[in-house]
Amino acid sequence: MDQTDNEALRLLVQRKLRDGRLPNDRFPMVWSGPSAGETCDACDAILTKQHLLMEGTRGRKTPPVYFHVRCFQVWDHERRAA
Repeated sequence: MDQTDNEALRLLVQRKLRDGRLPNDRFPMVWSGPSAGETCDACDAILTKQHLLMEGTRGRKTPPVYFHVRCFQVWDHERRAA
């Protein structure tokens, strides 16, 4: 991922944090494992089987949030900076 892609991802995550499409608080539980074709909630790209999936959960009543590892790192950094 080059500098332009990093900046575009950072701006997209900031926008989703502002409008509520991504949570602003940390997850009580985060899991990682191989993807089964989920969509990354940060960048909207499909997580292929070659990608490691990061899954944030808040319990059974709230759907999980899925991330690429890099997208999770950007989300975590941006939510703390907000």
